[in-house]
Amino acid sequence: MLIEAPELAGLPHRVRVRAAREAIEAAREAIRTGGEAPEDLAQVAATRARALRRTRLRPVINATGIVVHTNLGRAPLHPEVAAQVAALGGGYGNLELHLDTGRRGGRLDFVKEALAELTGAESAVVVNNCAAAVLLALTALARDREVLVSRGELVEIGGSFRVPDVVSAGGARLVEVGTTNRTRVADFAAAMTEHTAVMLRVHPSNFRQLGFVERPERTGLVALARERGVPLVEDLGSGLLQAEGAGLPEGAEEDAVDRVLAEGVDLACFSGDKLLGGPQAGIVVGRADLVERLRRHPLYRALRLDKLGLMALEATLQLYREGRGDEVPVRAMLARPPEELRRDAAALAAALPGARVASDVGYSGGGALPARPLEAAVVELDVADPQALALALRTGDPAVMARVARDRLVLDPRTLLPGQVPALVGAVKSALLAVSRADG
Repeated sequence: MLIEAPELAGLPHRVRVRAAREAIEAAREAIRTGGEAPEDLAQVAATRARALRRTRLRPVINATGIVVHTNLGRAPLHPEVAAQVAALGGGYGNLELHLDTGRRGGRLDFVKEALAELTGAESAVVVNNCAAAVLLALTALARDREVLVSRGELVEIGGSFRVPDVVSAGGARLVEVGTTNRTRVADFAAAMTEHTAVMLRVHPSNFRQLGFVERPERTGLVALARERGVPLVEDLGSGLLQAEGAGLPEGAEEDAVDRVLAEGVDLACFSGDKLLGGPQAGIVVGRADLVERLRRHPLYRALRLDKLGLMALEATLQLYREGRGDEVPVRAMLARPPEELRRDAAALAAALPGARVASDVGYSGGGALPARPLEAAVVELDVADPQALALALRTGDPAVMARVARDRLVLDPRTLLPGQVPALVGAVKSALLAVSRADG
């Protein structure tokens, strides 16, 4: 019997049966269509069994130069963070338990303490992404009332996150303020009524306006918020902590959370990944009374972060508390100097046949540092069919994500993690061989 073939030995019974059936059916289909059945049916079944056991989500070597690559899961975790997540995921943990007293505790206790230290916030709450954070804030604070937003900030971000839709989903009424290109604090003041519940300021993400434009100063909106008693909520998006010495590219404009709160914003929403470099999460920091309204809202329970995400966020924040934020992979990649990238590109090119070093640009990605290119040194492979080579890399083992530009395959060392170069070199050589055999 095919399921007893040595090639399938040691595999679970259900996998062997399904692989054998699919191999036999493939052979029958080949015969029905005038072809020939494979000579080694057991090998076909073994190949199919390996595919059946492979999960869809696989590790990928990111050689694109895009640091926060949304399609590749955004921010890679620090090795210490990943180890702690693995340890918790494989067993139990004191998610809502104080070990010293044996009593139930808040799941956000450590996160709130860390965020208060790092940002100066009175309190914090965490949900599963930044869109959820904004939705929770608007639902809890402005349902059945008005939210004021500048027309220049009614943006759509990747994944169909549209500011007007989020306001509507929160049960609030959107009031557009100013014009598309110019909005002032006076426009917000004129738009306020007794029904106004929130003023919302939105990070433009990948959207930029140039030329005859004006955005209301944050300090002016803070003063207006104090005067009228209306909370100012800001969607910061990227979540930059400790901006001083952050290693951002020259000329990058990104507001640090602690600076925004120091200027008087009542609530700030930001991502746990992107420039923070942790797991996907939505973080809200600011006034304790407003945060408590969010935490007590029924929607919070539906949106809150699970134990693995919370562990990853806790461990990432601990790195910042220890003064080790520059070790977070995203921050380290963004801070890599050009001479180091050129050295790594040269070493990689020397290990690959027909490769050469070229100047290029990379990007932060994920809506962070929009339109701000990163100086890069890359490796180019001039092959007959770069798209075929890119496909072979993506479907290989390990999977490699590269770019195709200027009719060449491009590998950017900026986004390679420590120890990945040997695997990348092996993957490229295997892909080159596979493509040449297919062409032959």
